[in-house]
Amino acid sequence: MTWNLRKAHQTDVDFLAELRAEVLRPDLERLGRYDGQRVRRRMHDTFSPEHTSIIVVDGEPAGSVTLRPGEDGWWLEHFYLSPALQGRGIGSAVLDSLLARLDGHRIRLNVLQGSAARRLYERHGFVVDSQDPVDVYMSLQPSSRTNSSKEI
Repeated sequence: MTWNLRKAHQTDVDFLAELRAEVLRPDLERLGRYDGQRVRRRMHDTFSPEHTSIIVVDGEPAGSVTLRPGEDGWWLEHFYLSPALQGRGIGSAVLDSLLARLDGHRIRLNVLQGSAARRLYERHGFVVDSQDPVDVYMSLQPSSRTNSSKEI
């Protein structure tokens, strides 16, 4: 399997809303918080094509990832991969690529309590900053190979 990232377009939002609903459903149901309309609406309300990339696997859209600048680093958001492709190393490869681009910057994210994605982030060095009954907030501090002039 080959993968690449392409810039998102406004026309991707419906695909992303459906993907988000599919990926998050098991965890949100387990937490008693699944509402299909709300899950889709949140993607429509927060979608920013200028910060989002589409994960393309073997020529087909298969996921997404958003890197949004924050006050003290970057937020990693809307990192979804089609369930049919999970567990094949694609998510890890995409994350490796993003972390290499952002080396020297703090990266923050949140993941649902009990989500398997947490293990992916922990394997890549993210640590828990705080948590509540629904979300776990994690961050990755800049590495010792800081390069503040690196373009993102």
